[in-house]
Amino acid sequence: MLGSIEDSEDLVQETFLRAWRGREAFEGRASFRAWLYKIATNVCLDALKGRPRRVLPADVAPAANPAAGIPETGEHAWLEPCPDQLLVEEVVVERETIELAFLAAMQHLPPRQRAVLILRDVVGWSADETAGVLDMSAAAVKSALQRARATMRERLPRRRADWASSPTAEERAVLAVWVAALEAADTDALAQLLRADARVSFPPAPVWYDGRDAFLDASRRHAAVGEYRVIPTSANLQPALALYLCRPGDTLFRALALEVLRVEDGQIAEIIDFGDVSLFERFGLADSFSEPPSSQGA
Repeated sequence: MLGSIEDSEDLVQETFLRAWRGREAFEGRASFRAWLYKIATNVCLDALKGRPRRVLPADVAPAANPAAGIPETGEHAWLEPCPDQLLVEEVVVERETIELAFLAAMQHLPPRQRAVLILRDVVGWSADETAGVLDMSAAAVKSALQRARATMRERLPRRRADWASSPTAEERAVLAVWVAALEAADTDALAQLLRADARVSFPPAPVWYDGRDAFLDASRRHAAVGEYRVIPTSANLQPALALYLCRPGDTLFRALALEVLRVEDGQIAEIIDFGDVSLFERFGLADSFSEPPSSQGA
């Protein structure tokens, strides 16, 4: 619903607090789970009132010119990645419903349509069950779901089939080669791994590059100078990596960005390069070190 781990953690606590305070109102006519979901959904709907939606750079800016300078951090509410270790609940049954592409598309839905889509297509509830949670008629739920699905179809990548429940062997292999190429600054290897139409974005800067050539051109012009180290990880059930940089004259490798990859048919179709280094702590990653453990064994 929220597109933010920090906000989600806060509202989980608010949900339990409201449930505790209102526990005497639970009459047992519906399941306790449904009662708790209703509280959680209303907590989210209340929180979303007046808030801007979470976005990625392509939502707020045109594709960047590689020859242009990098703008300052944008004043937007950015979509946030989620560490895989938090995605252990039974409700997360389909990888496609937690990938960043799905969450980014869902942010374009009005909050109530978002709730309907989650309860119907992610949680798997019936129209009647969803109507009870949202105080809507079943007909209104079906109408909202139809509109939500149409919006999602417009905004999701075309390829939706055969997405696995965790990074596949192919994706891990692509990640390993990408890591090695980054550390070796091997531009040719990087180019071979990227699809020609790959999209690469850099929140919190409102910058994204449309296509492999544009991204590689921008990298040659603007990449930070120094020695890189990379530690593989995963986010939103997608392959990801933590990127560190030791700048000239420094003695430490310092957190630079958290990259989340979308791989299709053995090539990288999208990279979201999150430059907010406060995310590293949420992923259990150090913010600096003198020399990391072997990236191949991480």
